[in-house]
Amino acid sequence: MNDATARVRLESMLSELDRSIGILRGDPAALRDRSAADAGSDLVDADRNQAMLEVATRHRRSVLEALRRIDDGCYGLCVDCGRPVPEGRLEARPEASRCVQCQSRRERRR
Repeated sequence: MNDATARVRLESMLSELDRSIGILRGDPAALRDRSAADAGSDLVDADRNQAMLEVATRHRRSVLEALRRIDDGCYGLCVDCGRPVPEGRLEARPEASRCVQCQSRRERRR
């Protein structure tokens, strides 16, 4: 995926994440822009809401890091080993920062 395409996809993801985070936090501006379907899916459970907020915030951070890698000219290179991240992985997850092998190693250590 070229940098321009990646940037467009990442910026779109960032916009959606910001909207979702605003809704999860109860931001009045985000709530005003909700559709009727979104309004019907209010989260009642505070723990579930907090977990979703944490996931969205982590995802937002990874999108911002990917945009920085584009700016730095190293987008598409594994942050651990420096090898290219496979094109298919970037298509599926434009915010991916590691090749498959390094990501697998990282997940096994957790």
